[in-house]
Amino acid sequence: MPTRDRSSLDREELFVLWAARRSGLLEAILDTAGTPEAAAAESGVTEHAARVVVESLADLGYLRRVGDEYEITNRALGFLAKRDVRSIGRLPHALDLFDRWAALPETMRTGEAPDPPEEWTRNRLGAHAATDEARVRARVTAAVREAPGAERVLDVCGASGAYATEFAARGFETTLVDEPAAVDAVAPMLAHREVQTVAADVPDAADFRAGSRFDLAFAADATSRFGAEENRTLLSAAFDALEPGGTLVLVDALRDGSRAAVRARVRALGVGRGDAYPEKAYRSWLESAGFVDVTVRAVPGDDRSAVVARRPERAVD
Repeated sequence: MPTRDRSSLDREELFVLWAARRSGLLEAILDTAGTPEAAAAESGVTEHAARVVVESLADLGYLRRVGDEYEITNRALGFLAKRDVRSIGRLPHALDLFDRWAALPETMRTGEAPDPPEEWTRNRLGAHAATDEARVRARVTAAVREAPGAERVLDVCGASGAYATEFAARGFETTLVDEPAAVDAVAPMLAHREVQTVAADVPDAADFRAGSRFDLAFAADATSRFGAEENRTLLSAAFDALEPGGTLVLVDALRDGSRAAVRARVRALGVGRGDAYPEKAYRSWLESAGFVDVTVRAVPGDDRSAVVARRPERAVD
């Protein structure tokens, strides 16, 4: 089962975890150093700082004291267990983003975000796998309602497969498409959930079909990851992947003055790619790709919107 972190962390909790990881103290205590003194010596921080941080991490439930030493709890396993992304949880990716935000002033000056850390993709997939189940169900339900006769579903930029597995569990023939690194990480576990996978150069691939077309194409929090031209390419590929009359549902934070939109924009600024876009941008991209009947709907119980469009039954002159 995916590691389920709390929906948010206190600022102090996130900061102490970030500082522990950035200083090397966290790696020391997770790896070989069982005491604050040993962790201090290995990481180069003061013994006082090590004692405060290690004891605080124990108080927060990431470590537990066993005799004179400390060992990790299940809550911290995401820092070590990377093979199955479902065991990682949201926390490592939250710290990756904190790294980006700490560098944001320099990014704003240069226009270039720092290189992503080595585990960026797996940590992102781990956070995706830990998406709240009620949110997954709500978004999938919103999509299904737009295409009641659909049988074949394409999950575009499907990441961990959290949504794809929900579609498959509801009886849809489901295919996930994403970049090769993501597909390599999740394909083995998705095979057991009856989800097919396609590795593609997202968002630049011209063909997501892998030999077949789909009745419903779905993407959650995908368009906010990419630039405007990348989204034009992505939506054109989604159009080509659909059967005539097929439906596209994009669930994302639209630039509408909401806190969700602000969060999406700040995240994108820190990562150095993407944005939250207004409704008119989606309409422009979708209509340029050939879609019709573009509408925007609220997703019940969610802070995202669903942008819905359809591929015409026949070519539009």
